Amino acid sequence: MQLWIGNKNYSSWSMRPWVLLRHFGLPFEEVMLRFDSFEADSRFKTALAPLAPTGKVPLLVDGDLVVWDTLAIAETLAERHPELPMWPAAPHERARARSLCAEMHAGFTALRSHCPQNLEAQLPEVGRKVWAEQAGVRADVARLEAMWSEALARSGGPFLFGEFGIVDAYYAPVVGRLQTYALPVTAGTRAYMDRVLASPGVAAFVAEACAEHDFLDFEEPYRTAPAA
Repeated sequence: MQLWIGNKNYSSWSMRPWVLLRHFGLPFEEVMLRFDSFEADSRFKTALAPLAPTGKVPLLVDGDLVVWDTLAIAETLAERHPELPMWPAAPHERARARSLCAEMHAGFTALRSHCPQNLEAQLPEVGRKVWAEQAGVRADVARLEAMWSEALARSGGPFLFGEFGIVDAYYAPVVGRLQTYALPVTAGTRAYMDRVLASPGVAAFVAEACAEHDFLDFEEPYRTAPAA
């Protein structure tokens, strides 16, 4: 089984299934396609063309099976491994967890736009400016905090539905954004963030992201390339 991903430092969608696979100890081969110009004839697009109708990562490839959506990859893994607590066991809680993932899949556009994933960077001064100027970011963070607080209160923690699962992997890149830009959050949110960052899959992904040392101008709206 292969997981095709982009740069760990920048690719939030790649992070989600990678973290899930690593956390649950499922064997897989990582196929890294570093981001480039994304032109039709670029290495990135050329490599993906035979497999991915969207021309995007991540991809789960297992023989002639190709799954090209992050949430679909998570569902596929959960179906294959019902013995693992990827989703909550109780039907009502499972439905709630799926709702949280779907909300992430389609929402939080202001946070994602103004605070792009950059796990290696520390950008608190950018975070302060974004927080002051972007009402949409403040609204997104307020929704995240309310959602997480409710889920943790229902489950008793330490993760959103008790044990670490798909929904926590899904929000791991959001935790990374809050960390990178040092956005103001409550003590309860900060404690949840710390638990996510310390979880085995997330910690491994962040460490490898920080070791990449790639600098892509189009992924860096807030920094300039370091001197050679």
